[in-house]
Amino acid sequence: MADAAQPVSSWAPLRFTVFRAFWIALLVSNIGNWMQTVGAQWFLVHAANAAILVALVQVADTLPDALFGLVGGVLADIFDRRRLLLVVQIGLGLVAVALAVLTFLGQMTAPLLLAFTFALGSASVFSNPAYQSLIPDIVPREELRAAAALGSISINLARVVGPALAGLVIARLGVAAVFGLNALTYLLFVLVVAIWKPPARPKRTLPEHFFSAIRAGGRYVRNAPVVRRILLRMALYMVPASVLWSLLPVLAAQRLHLGAIGYGLLQGSLGVGAVAGALALARIRDRLSDNGLMAVTGAAYAIALVLVAAVPIPLVALIVLLPAGAAWVLVLSNVNAAVQLFLPAWVRARGVSVYLMLLFGTQALGSVLWGAVAEWMGVVAAFLIAAAALIIGLATIRLWPFIDVSGLDRNAAPFWPEPQLAFDVAPHSGLVMVETVYSIAPEREEAFLEAMIQVRLSRLRTGASRWALYRDGETPHTFVETFIVASWEEHLRQHHDRLTGADRDFDAKARDLSDPPSQTRHLIAAEG
Repeated sequence: MADAAQPVSSWAPLRFTVFRAFWIALLVSNIGNWMQTVGAQWFLVHAANAAILVALVQVADTLPDALFGLVGGVLADIFDRRRLLLVVQIGLGLVAVALAVLTFLGQMTAPLLLAFTFALGSASVFSNPAYQSLIPDIVPREELRAAAALGSISINLARVVGPALAGLVIARLGVAAVFGLNALTYLLFVLVVAIWKPPARPKRTLPEHFFSAIRAGGRYVRNAPVVRRILLRMALYMVPASVLWSLLPVLAAQRLHLGAIGYGLLQGSLGVGAVAGALALARIRDRLSDNGLMAVTGAAYAIALVLVAAVPIPLVALIVLLPAGAAWVLVLSNVNAAVQLFLPAWVRARGVSVYLMLLFGTQALGSVLWGAVAEWMGVVAAFLIAAAALIIGLATIRLWPFIDVSGLDRNAAPFWPEPQLAFDVAPHSGLVMVETVYSIAPEREEAFLEAMIQVRLSRLRTGASRWALYRDGETPHTFVETFIVASWEEHLRQHHDRLTGADRDFDAKARDLSDPPSQTRHLIAAEG
């Protein structure tokens, strides 16, 4: 997962006007989102079964990403991202206004509040992949980690300001005013997107269709070991770590005996620590590998969970939450940047959406889990069990470490020559089988078979639905590779849009072992 780029200042991307405008708009929107979350949680914190209801706020907010996050990624990859962001942000504002009005009129109930929270979370499904997949087009590749750190700074500055502001507003004006202010924060983001005139995206020779794009995105993730390993490591971290976000309001009210302002200060402490962590990301990455960073920050977070639950003193909680916030943001910023750096442009939004599905889905799962544990065994027990689970997950780093991709070329590299067919083929014609014959000397067979492991994954990532390697029974030292693509149009997408420098290197390594050179032919399914 490591990247060869040298560490740069976390503030460097702000010199780009477009990124700076988006970052400020995102900061304002995130402040509103945190005010919304605190308002919703505080609305429920004194209700019957408060632990599970408060936890369900986070579930309602994050569950849409887990259920259909890939849809947002597909739309961001195949449609105009600016228009998509505009429509979604306007929709978010309208939903937030309705929530504020109903709460002000005294018509809000716990089920209705959770339904509105789910609706707001559903809208974000379409905006998050679109926005995050734009970042590599706005800032240089070597500054993507700094841009990710700035994204975390935005979120966590909002975590400092939003909850504290929400606590003050709730104390003076009530929860409805908090919901109303959140509705206003969407306006700035809408204005920035409306004013922004992005450069025209190069049109693909063969635009993708919705359902085939969903299949292609899922196929890419399934056959990308780097992405699968990132998702595994994040799941092992996020499920136990989510206990803090789902049960902190219950801990504040029931164990620390704090009001809305005190809870806002706890959230602010997390935010201050997170901002400090984001600013220190470049220096820490210079000293720790990705696996080392995960181990150190995970251990610090687990210790914080134990202390904040075991010591019922508000001042101790405020101090302990500082390193917890730093640890949280260091993990998320580093992994978020790694996902964006690894994914090729043609599937970036879909890959990011799968990552977000797991990120929010594990938080939703963790919220339900820890809410149930808190109802059954108490909030302190939930924190201690989560800390133990986090340590157990960290112990698996030696078994399932992050994969080093520093030597992989992730730039687009359409290196296959255009197939020259003897007859015309309809784009949506039936199956296409691509067959390549290799002549491999006996002393090269082991190296060839090892090289074909990566070739197989490359073919499957870029469009093949099936792949096989055969040894010719009649011709000595001859191997035949076959892979099947759903249509001629889909195979042409492999040629034009989907191959990277890494795919070229995998292909060349296998072909260089063939003497005489390998030969490829295309077999088109006969109709009728």
